[in-house]
Amino acid sequence: MRVITAIGALFAGIEVLYMIMVLAGANAGNAFFQFIKSLAVPLALFFPGLFPVDSPSLAVILDFGLAAVFWLVVTGIIARFAGR
Repeated sequence: MRVITAIGALFAGIEVLYMIMVLAGANAGNAFFQFIKSLAVPLALFFPGLFPVDSPSLAVILDFGLAAVFWLVVTGIIARFAGR
């Protein structure tokens, strides 16, 4: 159970880290930024572009913030069923 929850927290953490880096204006050419982006974008699943908004900052928050919440909720549910 804890492993499943930890995986969900790790996935959510990657999403939040990427979101913070984008919102803070991190150098997109940096290798660490590229590494986090290469992890965060596939983990965002179907959320990018789900809600069309005009503000790029709000789009990043919605796209990756919802993905982070998704991973926490889904892995929490899976962990709960695995613990039974």
